[in-house]
Amino acid sequence: MLDNLKKILNEDQDPKAIEKITSKLDNLLMSNEEVGYIAVQKKPAVTILPDSVVVTNKRIILCKPKNLGLSMEFIDYDWDDIAASFVKEGILGADFTFSTKSDLTHTVDYLPKNQARKLYTYAKEQLDLLKNPVTFSAPIAEEVKPVEVLQMQPEIVEEVIEEIPTEEVTDFAEIVPVSGYRDEKQFPEDKTEITDKSLGELSQDELFEKLQSYKKLLDNGLILQGEYDKLKAEILKYI
Repeated sequence: MLDNLKKILNEDQDPKAIEKITSKLDNLLMSNEEVGYIAVQKKPAVTILPDSVVVTNKRIILCKPKNLGLSMEFIDYDWDDIAASFVKEGILGADFTFSTKSDLTHTVDYLPKNQARKLYTYAKEQLDLLKNPVTFSAPIAEEVKPVEVLQMQPEIVEEVIEEIPTEEVTDFAEIVPVSGYRDEKQFPEDKTEITDKSLGELSQDELFEKLQSYKKLLDNGLILQGEYDKLKAEILKYI
């Protein structure tokens, strides 16, 4: 286990104290449980039997020597039972405190400041994982997006526009001018207005054909219903 805790030993840890704690933990760790950090108490005076705090990916373990170091008392709390953790730094060290959901509070004092900070950071990460668990889901197949006209290449758009039939619209434009637009060259004033004289000179078949042309313009949305009704009324006078 010491091989996995080299980063802890580099932070003013006592190798003998760490070795003693880890030897006791060998038989206590559950399957898939890994030690994340160990902080050992360091009081101003000589500390013969220091308390220590061990944090794993499953719980917090308090290690307290008993019987002059001949035995060790272990008190553990699962992360599900932990409500919060705190660190308070002083002149001679730092206190690490955690509270449980059953309103119990535990404090280990006189921890080296660097160790207390590492302890708090690891505890914070474990509590965050409980609040926001990482979930894995199967990759979703990429949806096929419909091709929009605006996303097409310019040359493709031009081909589509060229394929749109325009002959029928051009023929009708000679009969009725488009609403809101007037070209004096294409629609001179004396040709766009329908007079009684011009309709009176048409035969019944020609009048009926002209009425059908106006109906097609209405169906294609090239004239409004009001314009069609007016033109229809003019033609019906002569039928």
